[in-house]
Amino acid sequence: MIILVGGEKGGSGKSCIAQNLATYLAIDKMATILLVDCDIQGTTADWIKLRNNNLSALPIDCVQLNGKIRNHLLGYNSQYEYIIVDCGAQDLLALRSTLSTADVALLPMRPKRRDLKTLLHLDELVNSCKMVNPQLAAHIVFTQCPSQPNQQSRVNDAKQTASLYDIPIATAILHERHIYDDSEESGLSVIEIEPKGKAADELRYLFSSVLRSNNTQSPELSIHYA
Repeated sequence: MIILVGGEKGGSGKSCIAQNLATYLAIDKMATILLVDCDIQGTTADWIKLRNNNLSALPIDCVQLNGKIRNHLLGYNSQYEYIIVDCGAQDLLALRSTLSTADVALLPMRPKRRDLKTLLHLDELVNSCKMVNPQLAAHIVFTQCPSQPNQQSRVNDAKQTASLYDIPIATAILHERHIYDDSEESGLSVIEIEPKGKAADELRYLFSSVLRSNNTQSPELSIHYA
């Protein structure tokens, strides 16, 4: 299965989600994983170097690709159970190539106006790619959401705006938590550092519900975190 974690706005946590998804599948599901870093900043590739130098961490394979990567992804797909592609708008060609090949696309977005402005073009991009890749299951994932109850209206307003477009919105949201930065800097995942923490619970729910939805085409269950 090929899973894209991508989008057109930087700072939404694409690399962090891709890294945590890889460790979730490798550790919780004991699957074979390949991480593909298409970001010119090489954030995920740097994280992999830190991780693979840690003898206590489960190693994860990673390659860096750019441009027309469709054939590369199809070739790797026969060697691994999951291919996870970390891709942003800096390489629009790679983003299009992956959308035209992927089974699932997670499109992280903060509940902020400048992120929501990308929805129009992102929606057009996904719809055009689905013409050649009709099995693509894309999901908008709201990330870095405020956890204070009095800020919940910001998330609700963002969801209402996103609902005007064709891309489904994942039920699970990810809240802003310091553990994401702490884990990334150590080459580990949230799931490894605090396996029973709120952030790990949110990630597990997001990943399991989206993958279950893709496998069964059934509606996602609703869950709420404080």
